[in-house]
Amino acid sequence: MTNLADSIRSAKLAVESGRDVPWLLRSAVEKSPNKPFLIWEPFTGEAETWSYARFRDEVRAVAASMQERGVEVGDRVLLHLDNSPEFVLSWFACAEMGAVAVSTNTRSVARDMTYFADHAGVVAAITSPKFADLVSESAPNIRFLSVTESDAGEPASIAELPEHVQFADLLRPEGGLAERSADPMANLGIQFTSGTTSRPKAVLWTHANALWGAEVNVAHMRLHHDDITLAFLPLFHTNAQSYSMLSTLWSGGTMVVQPRFSASRFWDVSVRNRVTWCSLIGFAVKAILTHDVPAEHFYRFWGPAVRLPEVEEALGIQTIGWWGMTETITQGILGSMEHPGPRLSIGRPSSSYEISVRRDDGTTIEPGERGSLYIRGVRGVSLFKEYFGNAEATAAAFDDDGWFDTGDLITMGEDGSLFFSDRAKDMLKVGAENVAASEIEAVIMESSLVAECAVVGQRHTMLDEVPVAFVIPRVPGEDVSARVIDACVANLADFKVPWAVHVVDELPRSTLEKIAKAELRKGLPTLTS
Repeated sequence: MTNLADSIRSAKLAVESGRDVPWLLRSAVEKSPNKPFLIWEPFTGEAETWSYARFRDEVRAVAASMQERGVEVGDRVLLHLDNSPEFVLSWFACAEMGAVAVSTNTRSVARDMTYFADHAGVVAAITSPKFADLVSESAPNIRFLSVTESDAGEPASIAELPEHVQFADLLRPEGGLAERSADPMANLGIQFTSGTTSRPKAVLWTHANALWGAEVNVAHMRLHHDDITLAFLPLFHTNAQSYSMLSTLWSGGTMVVQPRFSASRFWDVSVRNRVTWCSLIGFAVKAILTHDVPAEHFYRFWGPAVRLPEVEEALGIQTIGWWGMTETITQGILGSMEHPGPRLSIGRPSSSYEISVRRDDGTTIEPGERGSLYIRGVRGVSLFKEYFGNAEATAAAFDDDGWFDTGDLITMGEDGSLFFSDRAKDMLKVGAENVAASEIEAVIMESSLVAECAVVGQRHTMLDEVPVAFVIPRVPGEDVSARVIDACVANLADFKVPWAVHVVDELPRSTLEKIAKAELRKGLPTLTS
């Protein structure tokens, strides 16, 4: 009997034959060459617009310049950029010439960047002035480093930069771009995502993944060519990259990009550009609601990951819940536009995937119960292709029947609606960032200051939760708090640094080996600032 996964595989591979991301961009240009695709709203300076035609011309120019500088099909190119036109142009330029865009979190420190560059085997890098030294030192063997003129629109204040090619020069290639045949299963992009190990895993997407995500996003959100989205979540992550950028291209819409979230600028930019929808997180919603709402706006819906009736009542904007992750490209669980479900629900299973929420014994949960979330699709099409350079982790992520273990815990409401409950794999959600407790613990242990440690999440009214550490000093009675923080600041991105270090004589245990982290969390109050 043919299952859903087999049907998706045969259908999508047939549809995507001869199609890739360059095909999608070319198709959009043919339909609406003069329509705005990208509107850049910097915090300093004037807004700028790229029509579909201008955007593709510049993408192909950057792609040709990369080819002239030795980047070949299949090579990995590091993109270490905040939201900016250069990020979007570079990402699509990699796709155009067949390279793989390795998009990295700009809050990363040297330890992270060296790992990213080495693990992905990058051959070139594109960054902005404030990150140029970091990237150059982390990837010393690349063929070339390109640096933008500004830092996401802000004037660069760095006097000296390492040897580099100006990004503006990439827009002026000496020759044309070598054409290549479309291959939907060719590698497209890598994003590093936190897991239960101490080092992030490299999630590899194909061109078919991107097309799948773009098309399914549009269907899920009922998008059309008149829609305009505001993208302020980081484009180096799946949410903005897939939900906002790729869905806009598929629908033929317009994407307004800001360097980052700004509550004070939100309504002005939204109204002036007649924005109709956006993807956002809880922190942003709370911040927006502290500002005056304009008499008129054009928003049809927000995607804050959970349904928020209070926003609908206050602003007249529909909200929908959803659940997805880097490995799924789009949403595996989604709230219906017509039947959005109860408050804080994330929706119901998407018809594009198989979803299973299981008890510990492997049976399916009933209403009122909580279980582990599994998802099944097609590797390289509706699910990521692999963890690049880590065959062991890829194999461990799937069971013998092809189900991917998400590591998330889901509760089913009495009406069948689903609610996000927790992470089964010792993960923290700090604002929009997933953080592995084990990565922080590894850095603390490497400091040689402590004999044992445990990192847990402390509830925070704006950021969901923040990391805090409990440590047993190597020298009994010694106060190592400040030095542990210093070690974390030097070796971890800022959102991974513990907000507090608690020195203790012992750690509670559920067994002789396992630390009872639930007991540590119980004594922590909710933070408000």
